Amino acid sequence: MAAEMVLNHREPHKVLSEADLEEVAQRKPPAKPSLHSCLHKTRCSASTAKSLLFRFLPFLSWLPRYPIKDWLLGDIASGFSVGIMHLPQGLAYALLAGLPPVTGLYSSFYPVFLYFFFGTSRHNSVGPFAVISVMIGSLTESLVPSEDFLEPVNGSNMTVNEERRDAARVELVATITVLTGIFQVALGLLQFGFVVTYLSEPLVRGYTTAASVHVLISQLKNVFGISLNEHSGPLSLFATFIEICQKLPNTNLGTLVTAIIAMVVIFIVKELNHKFAAKLPMPIPIELITIIISTGISYGVNLNAKFGISVVGNIPSGLKPPVVPNFSYFGQVVGNAFAIAVVGYAICISLGKIFALKHGYKVDSNQELIALGFCNFLGGFFQCFAISCSMSRSLVQESTGGNSQVAGVIASLVILVTILKIGELFRDLPKAILSAIIIINLHGMFKQFKDIRMLWKSNRVDLMVWVVTFLATLLLNLDIGLGASVAFGLLTVIFRTQLPHYSIMGRISDTEVYRDVADYQMAQEIPGVKIFRSSSTLYFANVELYAEALKKKSGINVDRLIKKKKKALKKLKKQQKKAEKEKAKRKKDAEDGLNGPGVSVIELSGAEGSAPPEPTLRTLGLPQPPFHTVILDFSTVSFVDTVSVKILKNIFRDFREIEVDVFIACCSGEVALQNHQPLLGVPTHSGRSCWPGALLPSMVSPSPGFPQGTGAAVSVLAQLERGNFFSSTITKHCFFPSVHDAVLHITGEQRQAPAHHSTRM
Repeated sequence: MAAEMVLNHREPHKVLSEADLEEVAQRKPPAKPSLHSCLHKTRCSASTAKSLLFRFLPFLSWLPRYPIKDWLLGDIASGFSVGIMHLPQGLAYALLAGLPPVTGLYSSFYPVFLYFFFGTSRHNSVGPFAVISVMIGSLTESLVPSEDFLEPVNGSNMTVNEERRDAARVELVATITVLTGIFQVALGLLQFGFVVTYLSEPLVRGYTTAASVHVLISQLKNVFGISLNEHSGPLSLFATFIEICQKLPNTNLGTLVTAIIAMVVIFIVKELNHKFAAKLPMPIPIELITIIISTGISYGVNLNAKFGISVVGNIPSGLKPPVVPNFSYFGQVVGNAFAIAVVGYAICISLGKIFALKHGYKVDSNQELIALGFCNFLGGFFQCFAISCSMSRSLVQESTGGNSQVAGVIASLVILVTILKIGELFRDLPKAILSAIIIINLHGMFKQFKDIRMLWKSNRVDLMVWVVTFLATLLLNLDIGLGASVAFGLLTVIFRTQLPHYSIMGRISDTEVYRDVADYQMAQEIPGVKIFRSSSTLYFANVELYAEALKKKSGINVDRLIKKKKKALKKLKKQQKKAEKEKAKRKKDAEDGLNGPGVSVIELSGAEGSAPPEPTLRTLGLPQPPFHTVILDFSTVSFVDTVSVKILKNIFRDFREIEVDVFIACCSGEVALQNHQPLLGVPTHSGRSCWPGALLPSMVSPSPGFPQGTGAAVSVLAQLERGNFFSSTITKHCFFPSVHDAVLHITGEQRQAPAHHSTRM
């Protein structure tokens, strides 16, 4: 009741059009950048250099303030826990990428150590990741197939020279990793961290689920102990699966039993870890325990020789010097490297933001891109493959007391000790154990199939994106599937903007709020006024549909009425010409003396003294529209292009032809860009009728590359000015900051002039 009384007794405010606002509020002219200002901004000073240094090396800002007493013990415990996880996962994901196991250890050491200096997330655990590894594996199999390294043995039998093949694959993957890092660093420096927004959550989850299927199929050969041909390109997944089914009779029972036992044990212990997470000081490192026990059994029983169980083989100890990548591969892998760069960053920043929100700190998206890029770029010189962020390791790092990337340094030191002293002991580790670890770690990703049920209830379009992404990635492989998925995701956005919801709005009684009359019973149309709103912005793909919907919602056939008017005017013009001819004839007869001069003078003076009135729909005998004004609510319009400007001009012209005035309201893009401050000092209540929350995300968030609140983005009014929209008939007096202001202006005019007339601006 109190709110209603305030609304009923609110003092009337002065109605101002946009033209009046510019004059009253003294709008500032747009600032033009000068050479002096540009040089001033780029001037290198001590403070600028310091801020850049702290920005690109974030550890300089937090490490001096590191609370040793509160965080150090937790970081040490967390680091050892994550390092223990890195060891089996590094070996397993190297196998998944088609590389020697030692490269997985390198990828678990160098990038993790480098991330300490460049990263802004305190809880992300970077390193090998299943999806990235399988993307790399598909490339190694297609560009460096094993068939290229067949060599004769004993004169007749052909076998693969694994040493030469692995060396060639390491060289290829190092090149891919360096190129991936270059893309990520370049995008980060150019402030293109927003590029990941084109990968929506349903798209990423559908893609990672399909990638998990690729991972599962790729590991079945090690589970069954069979050898397969290497397939690449579209439908390669199904070709691989069919070949596995065909070779099932050749299964190595020892390998299958080893894999099944390992999977059962790992799964049970992981479930126990999850169930008793609150009681355990740290998760039971079942993967490491399984590797140690299986390696010991394999060495003692000699599983390779007795049962033909394939083992990892030689793992060289020590670090290798950096090697320059083979630049000749760049042209072949540039597209794949960009895809790996985007997917890896998307996963990393998603997890980083989750932890940052939970623990109350900020993650710099562009700096994360640079950090990941440096980890990949520098790691590529040391035989690492591209890395991302692992959810399982990150959760362990957080849950075991990790508070900073000091835990990452501890984890990398654990791997360093393994590389230098312990790694060579795992030469007898069965590959089936690594495949079992990989498959069990896919358990969380396969849970994403539950998204289908959830999206079916919440959003069918997002469900379509998820399903199409999943199927495209299965059918077209990981690289082409990602491109097709992004294209389809963007098409759904275009489709939704092409077919928005159009509505006629009415005023809620005793308020300044306007809502769709079809949705709100208390929303009543203003007599003689049609308020039209679209739920989408206007651009070349939907503006013609906007014009058609406006004419349809108005309740009259505008085009037909204009056609009738033109036909009536044409008929009237013919009648006027006929009358002029008759007058000319009478004048001639008068000059010849057939008629009295007095009559002739009277007719001429009557014809010349007053021009004929301009024909109207009423005088032409045509039906008049049941409304006199149209208000276009532009609260959702964030930008206009040249096609939109042209169609808007046509809307003004067509409705003027049928004697209907057109006004535009809420055309103030600057409101959202200026931290939601009212435009040009207009009182807040003048903008209340523009629907809150209707602004597009591109308006609510600062544009990339522009600081928030600087007004760097161009308002819709300014875009209309640049597009030569305004003229002698369409001025800024047709624009109002809110729908209610436009209504007050129109109703005020109607009270002042009861007889309706077309306003000529």
